[in-house]
Amino acid sequence: MRAALSPAARALLESAYADVDPAKLLDYHVHLLGMGEGGSGCYVNERILTWRHPIDRLTFLVYRSAAGITDDARAESQYLDRLVALARTHAGRFVVLAFDEFHDSGGRADRGRSEFHVPNDYALAVAAWHSDLFVPACSVHPYRPDAIRELERCAARGARIVKWLPNAMGIDPADARNAPFYRRMHELDMVLLSHAGDEAAVEAAGLQHLGNPLLLRAPLAAGVKVIAAHFAGLGEAEDLEAPARPRVAAWRLLLRMMDEPRWRGLLFADISAVTQANRLPGPLPALLQRADLHSRLVNGSDYPLPAVNILIRTSRLAELGLIPPDERRALNEIYDFNPLVFDYVLKRSLRLKDASGREHRFAPAVFEENPSLAPVRR
Repeated sequence: MRAALSPAARALLESAYADVDPAKLLDYHVHLLGMGEGGSGCYVNERILTWRHPIDRLTFLVYRSAAGITDDARAESQYLDRLVALARTHAGRFVVLAFDEFHDSGGRADRGRSEFHVPNDYALAVAAWHSDLFVPACSVHPYRPDAIRELERCAARGARIVKWLPNAMGIDPADARNAPFYRRMHELDMVLLSHAGDEAAVEAAGLQHLGNPLLLRAPLAAGVKVIAAHFAGLGEAEDLEAPARPRVAAWRLLLRMMDEPRWRGLLFADISAVTQANRLPGPLPALLQRADLHSRLVNGSDYPLPAVNILIRTSRLAELGLIPPDERRALNEIYDFNPLVFDYVLKRSLRLKDASGREHRFAPAVFEENPSLAPVRR
């Protein structure tokens, strides 16, 4: 990649790594996918495998292509081979995410309502196969009858992050039944990485309200460290604390929580997907200017979404004044070689000038492992 890039693109690439410790770089948000190869236990919803549901089928084919999968029977190996190749051209390590099934209120798994599934054992295995690159995150639905047992099992095998997508999994983070689960998470010093805001990449119809960031007050109150994914950058949510309960941009509700002193040291957020076209401008300009929050932001690529071309619009970022035109061309070059590296270099290149002419950028520490979070290396 470096040899083939233009001098301008190569200079931009080098500058993106110049002020960080490559050994400390950590991407907190990388998805795994699969369709059952080798007994992995991974699956995707059967609905997206048939043209009887054309929109869902077409969406799946877009993701499949972006992920480098050409043969469904070899989905796991093809996806992982490409991810490893892209990661080795980058630097640092990557948190690979398990993804639990949808469970109903009685704690029963419902495959028909699960958009996709990545078992904990598969994420743990992937991290073990490539321990120099990957860190495992488990995913445990709190309504499962064996939820605490599974949490303990994953922690014993090295997982320190728990991934939730409440809108798609059917999880109400504020449900009182979760209290024992949160208590055990706190005792195990585990971190909750929970989607916040609306969900657009997978099916979440009828349950978007579960992405309301205000619902994350429950695990925070139990002492659990929480990373709110995407800085809640998509959609509106009900302001549960206002008498009239107006609908407000979800990210503004999260920003309010970040400003509350009681959640310092507990509430964090990742910046995965904040540069995607469907989320702009969203919280991005505000986050660039809020240097006081940068110690509580972490980076995430949300891979494979950076490889979905339709979501990437550097022209829009240039229109917003967040990247200069000459760097846009260089960034597009990098994208053609490696969308994972592109996502990182793009975020390192973002800048915003305020009315006084002062330039604001994300602090380099945003892209390194955050020392305030539970350790991912043991």
